[in-house]
Amino acid sequence: MNPAQEPVSPPPGAALVVVMGVTGSGKTTVGAALGQRLRVPFADADDFHSEANVAKMSDGIPLDDEDRLPWLHAIGAWLSEHAATGGVASCSALKRSYRDILREAAPTVSFVHLHGEMDAVRRRVAGRPGHFMPTSLVESQFKTLEPLEPDEQGIVLDFSASVDELVDTYLAATAQITSVPETGSNPSPVDPTAPAASRNPDRKDEIGNSR
Repeated sequence: MNPAQEPVSPPPGAALVVVMGVTGSGKTTVGAALGQRLRVPFADADDFHSEANVAKMSDGIPLDDEDRLPWLHAIGAWLSEHAATGGVASCSALKRSYRDILREAAPTVSFVHLHGEMDAVRRRVAGRPGHFMPTSLVESQFKTLEPLEPDEQGIVLDFSASVDELVDTYLAATAQITSVPETGSNPSPVDPTAPAASRNPDRKDEIGNSR
């Protein structure tokens, strides 16, 4: 199966994107590259964690919802501040409820979920010495992960592709929905608020099988 899914088109205007996924999926690298291509600011969600959160994860203790709440509100505030001019942030955004908090702060935000296998993530995390997130927390992140639902604006991409390929895929998918053919005839507009399942009936099943 190709994990790249038909995206829900973000509303017209400045791009406001969250690159999401478990630790080690490449959120920071891909998010920074996407921000450069879109020529908008980039924010790494790791920089929004409190010292207490970092210490907890460094000790191999997963964060709970209470730990994450101030962190999510801080990221949401950053997104809200950049809603008019555009921005890209990396954030695990593992649960639907976490993404709802971000959407409440910035309703136009869309998500790029970097998906892949747990063993590949473990290898990546083990290969980045000095980072506060240990390999022991990888499994807990996968257990917490709730994939994008059909009514959420976003796209799922396989993180095994190169950074350039991931950025190109996202940009091409977005352009495909918003572009007008050169024939001179205008296509029927795509409603950015329409559930993805209404345009791709298999999307929900595909995402569910990509865990």
